[in-house]
This record gives sequence, C-alpha cells and structure tokens, in this order.
Amino acid sequence: MAKKGIIIVCAATVIFAFAIIGVRAVRAESSSAGEIAMELSTGTVLEESNADKKLPMASTTKIMTALIIIEENDLDEVITVSDEAVGVEGSSIYLKKGEQIDIRDLVYGLMLRSGNDSAAALAIHNSGSIEKFVEKMNAKAEALGLSNTHFTNPSGLPDDEHYTTARDLGEIARYAMQNETFKEVVGTKNYNGKFRNFSNKNKMLYNYDGANGIKTGYTLKAGRCLVSSAERDGMDVVCVVLNSPDMYLRSERILDECFKNYKLVKIDKNMAFMSDKVLCKLSKPISFVVKSAEKITFEVAPYDNLKNIKVGDLVAKLKILTPNGLILCENLYSIISR
Repeated sequence: MAKKGIIIVCAATVIFAFAIIGVRAVRAESSSAGEIAMELSTGTVLEESNADKKLPMASTTKIMTALIIIEENDLDEVITVSDEAVGVEGSSIYLKKGEQIDIRDLVYGLMLRSGNDSAAALAIHNSGSIEKFVEKMNAKAEALGLSNTHFTNPSGLPDDEHYTTARDLGEIARYAMQNETFKEVVGTKNYNGKFRNFSNKNKMLYNYDGANGIKTGYTLKAGRCLVSSAERDGMDVVCVVLNSPDMYLRSERILDECFKNYKLVKIDKNMAFMSDKVLCKLSKPISFVVKSAEKITFEVAPYDNLKNIKVGDLVAKLKILTPNGLILCENLYSIISR
C-alpha cells in the first residue's frame, strides 16, 4: 500500500508540474511588450497591444536598411569591403577586408543571415559613412510619418536612442513589402548568389502556411523580435511582435486570428453601378477590410439636377455598408453620355 501511495503522489506531482509548465508557456506566448497586426495594402489594424510603446527593435532595424539600399543602389554592382565593415559586433556573414562582393549578395546576407557586417558595408557604400546612412534612415522614417522611431545604426545593435514602436515598425514593413525586390529577398528560403550562398533564419517561412517574410531580431536588451508577413485568400497581413519570449508561436496565433476573423474585399474600378438610369463606375479600384461574417451592401446616392451628362462626369456617391454602418464612401463617374 505504501508503494501505491508513493506512485499516486509522484503521478500527481508530475501532472502538477506539467500544468505549471503549460501555464508558463501560455504566459510566455502572450507576453509581447508591444505587438500589432495590419492588413498590408490598406493599413487596417486588425490586432494590437501596446502598439505605441517605444521599444528597442534589434535586427528588425535591417528592414529599413535593406529598403534604402534596394531603392537607391544597383544590386549588381560589385564593391570592395571596407575595413570598417570587417569584424563588426554581433551576427555576421564573415566579410573579409578587401573582399569583392556584389550588393545583391550583401542584401541577402543582411536579411537572411542578419549580417551586421553586411549592414555596415552597405551603409558605408551608400552614404560614405555609417553616420550619414543613419541620417537617411531617420529621414525615411520621417517621410513615412513615423514620429516614434529613431535609428542610431543600420543593424540594430543596442543603443538607448535606437527605438521604434510596433505600429511604426509595422508601417515600415508594410511600405517595404510593396517593393517587389524587397519582398522577393525576404521571402527567399535559400539563396545562391555570385559570391555567397545563404539560408534564411526566419522559421516562419518553413512552418507557417502562406508566410512570405520578413525579419527576425534578438539582443538581450530588445528580447526576441519578429516582423512577419503571410498571405491567404488574397489578404496579406503584417505582424510585429517586440520582446516576445516565444515570438514564432505568438506571431502564428495573431496571424491565425486575423485570417479567421477578417477578409479583404476588392472592388474593380470597372464594376458598373446604376445611378438614376446612368451607368457609372469608380475612378480607381478600392480595397477594404471587414469581419469575415459581415454582409456587405451597396447604396448609390445620385446627385440632384444632373443634365447633359457626359462620360467621366461625377454623378453619384457609392456607399459601402455593413450591419454596423457605413465603412466607405466613394465617387461614381458616368460611363455613358445622356
């Protein structure tokens, strides 16, 4: 009987231990210091928590670095690695002094392997110095209307004046992912270049259905950071988690909720509407996000006293509604003369 009692106590202890581990896992998975999820094309915020809290961003900094390089440089240009880019602190692609390498390989080394030495080499080539390149990074953030972001280096090394918010970083990522070259780089699992070959560290690309980017980051100060992106059923969602102990699991949970609860609706500009016997259409295609289960209705409101209508005349307003009310209002233009 004593032995049975011991066995029962031990079993209870094991169960209790697993229960504690489970609780800790749930707490870790939900404890990002700042996070946000946004639909890529419209910027609609789908989920957020502490999204405006200023936080260090670690190597997710390199999203801005890569964006500027891709926008301003010929990726096929071959450069010589400068002394300052050799032996940089932190993650590395192990550049050597005087090494010849093209900018394309450096960009892939930057985004797939998070090379701090690659960031330095690219910054120096682009601007003549890291300091001058950082000025460009901050100017770009300002141009994007981001008031809670400040860079002091191109790689994400710790600095009290190097910070962002989940919201600002989401906006940077949204902008960057609309650049086709950037999107191709961050969605690449394995890269074979002229000078170097790289595999991508970002586990989302391998483990999450529809994942197509973007960048991981980690320092002791910043914790685990991840900017991810995934596309399902025509909707692309960008997710940012900063200082998230289980950044992959947390990002997957957020993305799952977004794809479950929301859908992107697209209306082609050539879709015809009728306004007081006048066929009309939008001037451009429009997109908007609604809850998955929401029914969408359209109302056409004609303008009064329209006479001698010509093709292209403004004739009505299109109101787009859900059961919760008006979500969008757009002009309609005649496609006939009357």
